[in-house]
Amino acid sequence: MTSERGRLTALYGGLLVVAGVLLTGVVYLLVRQGLYSSISTAVTTAVPGRSFDAAVPWPQPSSSAVPASPGPVPPDAAVRAYRVTRELSDAAEEAALGRLLTVSLTALGMYAMASVALAWWVAGRVLRPVAVITETARRLSGENLHERIGLTGPPGELKRLADTFDGMMERMERLVSAQQRFAANAAHELRTPVAVQRAAAEIGLAGQPDPERVARIRTKLLAVAEDSERIIDGLLLLAASDQGLERREPVRVDEVARTAAEALAAEAARRGVTVETAAWPLTVAGDAVLLDRLVHNLVANAVRHNRPGGRVRLRTGPSGVEVSNTGPEVAPDAVPLLFEPFHHSGGEGAGLGLSIVESIAHAHGATATATPNPPPSGGLTVRIRFEKP
Repeated sequence: MTSERGRLTALYGGLLVVAGVLLTGVVYLLVRQGLYSSISTAVTTAVPGRSFDAAVPWPQPSSSAVPASPGPVPPDAAVRAYRVTRELSDAAEEAALGRLLTVSLTALGMYAMASVALAWWVAGRVLRPVAVITETARRLSGENLHERIGLTGPPGELKRLADTFDGMMERMERLVSAQQRFAANAAHELRTPVAVQRAAAEIGLAGQPDPERVARIRTKLLAVAEDSERIIDGLLLLAASDQGLERREPVRVDEVARTAAEALAAEAARRGVTVETAAWPLTVAGDAVLLDRLVHNLVANAVRHNRPGGRVRLRTGPSGVEVSNTGPEVAPDAVPLLFEPFHHSGGEGAGLGLSIVESIAHAHGATATATPNPPPSGGLTVRIRFEKP
């Protein structure tokens, strides 16, 4: 037998049989050790020595030590009683031991067969969850990732294995669903600029357009192309961060924050938004390019989803990065949607900003959370918490 059940049966059955053999041997030795003296005492008590004197003509005994017996017993009667007691004791011991051995071996054989059957049944019961896990894994595909083992029973190694498998399937289901939604949203977002470009080319440039019209169409096509490039860049960056980090190096996130604030200062000034920076030292082991995009996206979102005369606060420190802005009020139940790819909240962009932030944070072992700001300021506060080295 090469199956796991066969090996467990051999192991359990072998242990039970060995235990039975040891028990039989110990019982046989213990019984044999005290059997002769017990039989001899019983025979001597039941058949007194003087009763043999008149019943059986025994030959004269040779000189030997005769065991003492109570009362005045003639020498020849004592010798004959001793011989009869010894022969009866030996015969009874041999018969009893033979019978004990026969019964013990028969019982051991039946015990061995029962042990193997019991071991086979126990091995099947023990391995049943493994068979269920194997069958479920063999049956899984993209259409039935919702199935679970749902093993019931007391806590144990196999119960933890089944629960771990169910947890893995739940994560896979969420991941596949997210990938499917992402692919559908990406196709939809990229289809829009392509349709705009086609319409501008077919309609705007039909016939003999004048130079002014050509210039307008050219400007429109360039703007659509830039939007498409931003979407594609965001998709590539999101895919790169989802794959994790190939190498890590110390990155001064406080310096990255100052650089991002300076790069977006002109856009913030055009929108009438004030950016306040409080960059305390923060060093993280990670990818400098991805961390730059993380902080840049946070500040860019805070600037663009704001109002004239609003402000943005950017802080870094030992606890991580925090960006808070004023702006429209955000409902608490809408916060999780902000981290979904291509979720538009009425502002600019392709809706990839916070999804990229969350992906980069996870790649660096950090967590990204968002909290709506209470009125009258409104807006959102996003925090990135890095694990301490």
